[in-house]
Amino acid sequence: MTLPLFEQEARLLVAPDAWLLRGFAARDAVSVLAGLGAVIAAAPLRNMLTPGGQRMAVAMTNCGALGWVSDRGGYRYASHDPAADLPWPAMPAAMLILARRAAHIAGFPDFLPDACLINRYSAGDKLSLHQDKDERDFHQPIVSVSLGIDAVFLFGGLTRQARPRRLPLVHGDVVVWGGLSRLNYHGVAAVAPASHPLTGDYRFNLTFRKAG
Repeated sequence: MTLPLFEQEARLLVAPDAWLLRGFAARDAVSVLAGLGAVIAAAPLRNMLTPGGQRMAVAMTNCGALGWVSDRGGYRYASHDPAADLPWPAMPAAMLILARRAAHIAGFPDFLPDACLINRYSAGDKLSLHQDKDERDFHQPIVSVSLGIDAVFLFGGLTRQARPRRLPLVHGDVVVWGGLSRLNYHGVAAVAPASHPLTGDYRFNLTFRKAG
């Protein structure tokens, strides 16, 4: 695929089959955030429980045919929001189009996500290193969109012991990983206090997956 020069220059290869797309979502942020607001109105953000019964610090919700949930029963995807026993809100078109465009540029032209996990980070929130492995097909990539205040994305290797690379992320950055790096450990360092004109004191992370 031939890319415009600015898109070639904005791509950073961070690991095999893993790309950081600088500012890729910035021009679509207003429409994406409008869709996000509608999703949150229908399926409010909440702090889920880990299987061990601990309350997660990061508030989250979902949209799409499937949503990622966690409780004492374990980690899994479900077609219904357990808080309301209703289907998750449909994925807004602006979000779906953005995810597919990013995946295409990163080398995954057939990506069609059916799940979007929405995480809202406040100052001090972090996400420990983990693998995304609750999906059925590991041939499909992960597309992760950052909106709002800055964060540091930790992108490691195939074992928890591998030292992760620290990737500063700003509003509009997108990370796509799949192929040889699909099961790499990743996380988010503690978010520093800040404010953004579109999201206030928060960072929103939209993680698109083919779960079913």
